[in-house]
Amino acid sequence: MIDNFDLLPREEAFDPFSVVLFKALQVLAFLFFFALLMVAPEAKKGKIDSKAEFLISVDWPDNHPDDFDTFVQDPIGNIVWFRRREAGFMLLDRDNRGGLNAFVLVNGQKVPTETRQELVSLRGIVAGEYTVNVYHFSALTGRPVPVTVTIQKLNPVVTIVAKETIEFVQGNVEKTAARFTLDASGAVTETSHIERSILQTFYNAAPDGKAWRNGAPQ
Repeated sequence: MIDNFDLLPREEAFDPFSVVLFKALQVLAFLFFFALLMVAPEAKKGKIDSKAEFLISVDWPDNHPDDFDTFVQDPIGNIVWFRRREAGFMLLDRDNRGGLNAFVLVNGQKVPTETRQELVSLRGIVAGEYTVNVYHFSALTGRPVPVTVTIQKLNPVVTIVAKETIEFVQGNVEKTAARFTLDASGAVTETSHIERSILQTFYNAAPDGKAWRNGAPQ
């Protein structure tokens, strides 16, 4: 009689077939999800996703006290170096001063490192010729030091554009490690090792010869 007033919902009759079917659908859904996980593409080991297009590394012997500086000039005159760490699409990611800053930051703490390396990345493409020079800023040992410069194109796969080892026998010397030319798509069309001073391009036509360009102090 109470059903006539619709105050309480009527319980439907128990159907074992529906329960079995529902459980079967749950099992199928689980198996489908597990199969998707199994066929998902495996991450490629050693693959580095980077926004950079080119990476320039300058290396000298571990634990060496001497200070070497990297200078890179792009086709439109931008120069990246330790006093201007970002210029155009170029970025000095790591400035190494030999024994003076031989540490890396790990969780906010300074950890000593033996590595002697500077890194410059190119985050975009400007067509034309780039020049990569190394300057022996501080010579403390008085002995020859080999410095290896490696230029890598990162995309679509990592390829070595140039690799050169230069020997420095004294301080205050600038040497050209490599010059390379890019087209508008970022393809390398030419490389050379012809010497070209970047430091000389800093000076303008001021009478005292001490004025700077490309972001250096006036």
